[in-house]
Amino acid sequence: MPWNVPILLTWLRILIIPIFTILFYLPTHWFSNPNLINWLAAGFFALAAITDWFDGYLARRWQQTSDFGAFLDPVADKLMVAVALILLVATNRTFALFAMIIIGREITISALREWMAQMGKRNSVAVAKIGKFKTTAQMAAIFLLLLTPSPLIGNSPEHTAWIWIIGNTLMAIACVLTLWSMLYYLKMAAKEFKA
Repeated sequence: MPWNVPILLTWLRILIIPIFTILFYLPTHWFSNPNLINWLAAGFFALAAITDWFDGYLARRWQQTSDFGAFLDPVADKLMVAVALILLVATNRTFALFAMIIIGREITISALREWMAQMGKRNSVAVAKIGKFKTTAQMAAIFLLLLTPSPLIGNSPEHTAWIWIIGNTLMAIACVLTLWSMLYYLKMAAKEFKA
């Protein structure tokens, strides 16, 4: 297994997941400000998102790309997003349907890429621009929803309701882009089968 800065950043993203998760199970009376848990969770998620951008950028810039890094990077991304979505649903900050669409798509496309790779045609389902737009909307939505509890459960200050509304609007947009990108990748794969 190669060791370099991009791979260490990817491992850092994986190590953030349990820290990020534990925050939601800490007693709120441990904190003088109950919103501190939300801010910390959003901060850790933002740090993970930043490492996601930097590890890919540095790997290309420093020519430190590797097969192991190409495997580990999407695993770290999908784990972080799946855990965040499950926690958001568990704390009533977003809707289970959104989580099912996004996690279901990730499983489907990961399986498709694995299948195409076995056939030597992995580039047929390489990341496209629509996938990047989906990721951007998804990350922004999760960050905003981590910042504040849902106003639907009655323990969220009124002035933070707009953050929840914007976060779930972005989540809905991310779900549309998620389905669109899935159809795009399936179409690309279908062309290979026809060929």
